[in-house]
Amino acid sequence: MQPYLICLDLDGTLLNDEKVITPYTKKVLKVLQQQGHKLMIATGRPYRASQIYYHELNMDTPIVNFNGAYVHHPKNNTFEEKHEVLDLNLATSIIQSLKDYGVNNMIAEIKDHVFIDNFDQKLFDGFSMGNPKIETGNLLQNLNTSPTSILVEAEEVMIPRIKQMLSSFYTESIEHRRWGSPFPVIEIVGKNINKARGIETSKSYLNIEQQNIIAFGDEDNDLEMIKYAEHGIAMGNGLTDLKNIANATTYTNNEDGVAHYLNDFFKLNIKQEQYINTNM
Repeated sequence: MQPYLICLDLDGTLLNDEKVITPYTKKVLKVLQQQGHKLMIATGRPYRASQIYYHELNMDTPIVNFNGAYVHHPKNNTFEEKHEVLDLNLATSIIQSLKDYGVNNMIAEIKDHVFIDNFDQKLFDGFSMGNPKIETGNLLQNLNTSPTSILVEAEEVMIPRIKQMLSSFYTESIEHRRWGSPFPVIEIVGKNINKARGIETSKSYLNIEQQNIIAFGDEDNDLEMIKYAEHGIAMGNGLTDLKNIANATTYTNNEDGVAHYLNDFFKLNIKQEQYINTNM
């Protein structure tokens, strides 16, 4: 069998709600690796907050972070790193517009350098994974380098309105996607940046054809990836819009949805019951 590339979103997809890879899912993925298939993480998270899972599964592939704004290979320096940023003047304009709109808080990230507009312990704890450099204070004063992304924290009821504002004023310059987990935020990156582009950058390096790509996701930042993959699979807990464009829908992230689909697709015949309440 020709090798497949299996692209995995993290939150709400590969990870259950406790942010772990369950024993059954891990077993299925390890068997597929032993058969010569490749696993790849494609996430909105930065690398520092996803490397634990990369190494847990002993991956040897590039990784897509910041929803495609940063693509690199943690184990091979010869892979051409891609890091696409927001123009600083554009970022400043967006930040001012968001402040005028009355958003709760904003975070700008430049790889492992985090700028938080207003101190918030929950945000500080959430974005300190991997020990980044964190600065707190007015982004209009502190941010002096083109950021990888801007994150907008807002009340749930405000998120659709903010997305509409961003589309109305900045549609030619940015992409914006909603995170459902771990925080209800909107992520802003440069135009035409998405997970599918990150995967496209990597598939030639891995020598895997597009028809041999399987991708799993649950949120609107997975839409392009699910459309791009020959086998685009929505999670049972995923957005309705994502399920509508996916080739199939599997079980939820708390029901080993990734493992169930792959076990059936590759006819592995691995029984889930053997891996409940076990450690690997």
